[in-house]
Amino acid sequence: MGKGLGIVAVSLNCENLFDCEHDSLKQDEAFLPDGTYQWTYGKYWKKVNNIAREILACAEQDDGSFSIPDIVALCEVENDSVIRDLTQRSLLNNAKYEAIVTNSPDERGIDVAFLYSPFTFGYIDSRSIRVTPLKDMRPTRDILYIKGRLATEDTLHVFVVHAPSRSGGEYETRANRLCVAEKLTESIDSLRQISPDAKIIVMGDFNDYNNNPSIKHIEEHNLTDVSANTSNINDIAKGTYKFHGEWGSLDHIFLSQTLLNSFVSCKIADFPFLLQKDEAYGGMMPFRNFQGVKWQNGFSDHLPLIMKLSF
Repeated sequence: MGKGLGIVAVSLNCENLFDCEHDSLKQDEAFLPDGTYQWTYGKYWKKVNNIAREILACAEQDDGSFSIPDIVALCEVENDSVIRDLTQRSLLNNAKYEAIVTNSPDERGIDVAFLYSPFTFGYIDSRSIRVTPLKDMRPTRDILYIKGRLATEDTLHVFVVHAPSRSGGEYETRANRLCVAEKLTESIDSLRQISPDAKIIVMGDFNDYNNNPSIKHIEEHNLTDVSANTSNINDIAKGTYKFHGEWGSLDHIFLSQTLLNSFVSCKIADFPFLLQKDEAYGGMMPFRNFQGVKWQNGFSDHLPLIMKLSF
């Protein structure tokens, strides 16, 4: 990777990685065997292994070598049960990932998770950061904070974010995402009071593009969006997400100024097997798991981001 020891980080929205069990406290009925999506165990296990395959595909290096991602931020996972299946009972089993999952108040039961290789990331601490909803705002996902040590003895602070969706309109829901961004930066400011030179990574699905207020707010707190205007691996996708024929990136990776000297690259993983023809608008689009309610045995409606750091 150029300068010596480094890490590979992946950020991915898994698109509705639900199990087949009903949680009486959550609105997960659509993803049950008799629900809207007829979500059976057969479909579930194919989905789990597809996500595993996607993560493993992010392991190939520019020089042709193979090294699993050191850390992985996942959005849209239902609970620790699906993460246990992903890390211990799927194609990822031999990677020996450890995992941390939030237990958020999100009404559908959606959480975020963090996978790490214990061989390259020494776990120290973690906590869930609760976001107090605004008036008329639904409870949202917790922000996940993780602290760990790298082989270089550098301490790394990671925040995983899945901001509220645009359902109901971008403008009408803008304040909700800004609320999450403010809670994030408040937590980062508190961390910097204790450790002014903290090395910080922020990853996840922010449901906003580069020019939106929530992203600008985060950048105003001495964080650089290294995924902005990033390149892609195969020159197919022009973003991590496609909406009404237009590519854009709702997924972002930010670095503190203290990590910019270690930054090598950030790319969109537009592997051909993660894409399908866009019949409505032309070109290609992410090969998602469902088209409407029709199961496609796909991957996700988002493409992964792969970032490399070298120390």
